[in-house]
Amino acid sequence: MTLELVNSKVVKSTLTPGQNVLARTGSMLYYTGDVRFIPHSMGGGPGAMPNMGGIAGMAGRMMSGEHARMMAAEGNGEVFYGHAGLYVEVIHLDGSSMLTVEADRLLAHDGYLQSSIVALTSQGGVRGAVRGAMTGQGLFTTQLHGQGSVAVLSHGGAIPLQVGPNNPQVVVDPQAYVCHIGQINVDISANVGWREAVGKGSGESIQLKMTGAGTVWVQASEQKF
Repeated sequence: MTLELVNSKVVKSTLTPGQNVLARTGSMLYYTGDVRFIPHSMGGGPGAMPNMGGIAGMAGRMMSGEHARMMAAEGNGEVFYGHAGLYVEVIHLDGSSMLTVEADRLLAHDGYLQSSIVALTSQGGVRGAVRGAMTGQGLFTTQLHGQGSVAVLSHGGAIPLQVGPNNPQVVVDPQAYVCHIGQINVDISANVGWREAVGKGSGESIQLKMTGAGTVWVQASEQKF
């Protein structure tokens, strides 16, 4: 079972008995055949985000339910997905690398991929999570690994950028970031001066610095979902 692009804004999943596809709730456009839909939460079961206390735990309880609402489709037929007229990109995983994607940019993925919700605090501390919440970068990201396909959403299409020897560092606006794959380290950098404080700065004071080796997808817009 593989996700296939129908056009730039619609993706198709071909279902066979014993397999399923997970997609964000409400994204099904139409289907053919004998298909059933079952609510599914990424917040529970194997691979779920661990319990956290304090500020991170409170943020998790507020955010994870909304951002992890998914539905499983199973049966025998074809299901077509899209969301709000946004552009769709299909990324194929070969089992050797993990895909990290912003929760609100995840449209659908093959059900047999392993998934988990990871707190941004694990990369940048509570201060990093607070920066993320203020800039539109989600408090939580979703990690997927295995062999299969993932459909992600973007405004205006997603641009793949290579991180590696030729580009040892790629700096991304948090609101333009979609996802990344490979051995990439993400550092949240803040450079806030007096001009930003009085509203006269460039608006680029919060940045994601990507280093290592892999690919990062950036949408052609800073517009929030």
